[in-house]
Amino acid sequence: MSTLPSHVVAAPEALAELGRFDAIVDVRTPAEFAEDHLPGALNWPVLSNEERIVVGTLYKSSPFEARKIGAAMVARNIAAHLDAHSAPLPKSWRPLVYCWRGGQRSGAMTWFLGQIGFKARQLQGGYKAYRAQVREDLAQWPAALQLQLLCGRTGSGKTRLLQALAAEGAQVLDLEACAAHRGSVLGGLPGEPQPSQKRFDSLLWLRLRALDPSRPIYVESESRKIGQLRVPEALHERMRASPCLWLELPEAARVELLLQDYAHFRADPEGFCTLIDGLITLRGRDTVRGWQAQARAGHWATLFAALMREHYDPGYERSLQGHFPQLAQARRLELASAEPAALQDLARQLPT
Repeated sequence: MSTLPSHVVAAPEALAELGRFDAIVDVRTPAEFAEDHLPGALNWPVLSNEERIVVGTLYKSSPFEARKIGAAMVARNIAAHLDAHSAPLPKSWRPLVYCWRGGQRSGAMTWFLGQIGFKARQLQGGYKAYRAQVREDLAQWPAALQLQLLCGRTGSGKTRLLQALAAEGAQVLDLEACAAHRGSVLGGLPGEPQPSQKRFDSLLWLRLRALDPSRPIYVESESRKIGQLRVPEALHERMRASPCLWLELPEAARVELLLQDYAHFRADPEGFCTLIDGLITLRGRDTVRGWQAQARAGHWATLFAALMREHYDPGYERSLQGHFPQLAQARRLELASAEPAALQDLARQLPT
């Protein structure tokens, strides 16, 4: 059996105990880092986005020339990172360094740090090994979770109840927060694009690994997709098999909550109108044009009430019945309002 060099650590061992490292250093390009990275990682790229393209293109015709040019680029970039970051670091500093698959880029950074005297370790298999572990864990972990599914019509305060439960010490899994999306045609968050699918998976992995499967975990009744992102199949299957809680909120309070959550559309009625163009196939051109006229006139309360009754409620309840078989046995939770005190009181009544 081969033994790893002392500076290399196997992915399962490293990922099980990320907290034992003083830092996690991702030496891939900024573009690779932006798509996804290990939890808490710092980006110290040894090649820029443009430099990697240059080296990769040259490598196809002359690997030797590419290595010469690439080595000089890597050395200069590592020197710049050391100039910028190394001064306050003690000799005992123990970073975990990784690149795409644990090759030359992370090897170069680990070597330089080791020559200084730092306790640097290189992640065997790099990001590719981490990604494989995330996929494996997301396929296996959900089966052990004691999920409690929060169901309810649009605007009934499900997300706010999740937040209230978290404040009371309950375990929650906020899929919409991880996805940066509220899960409907209007669900995009202003100024906050959705993460990549890989980043979404990483955020879920980080959250799931922190949960205690012996305690209840509250999660909202999402469909398989939240905006453009897919909920991992094993997690959604577990949600489908989980007991449901049905949250009730009076219509007036639901409208008020939607006015708060979608207040950004007041400043961008045309953006709202563009989004609901996508509902013409479902609800008909005349109905959608009427909603758009209300938006342009600033009649938001009337508009949201109509959207709830004519679009969200019928579609949502049909979808729930098809996705979540235990809905018929759901425990009913009644809220008079979505005020913080009412949500806190309800949260305190639920097991944690």
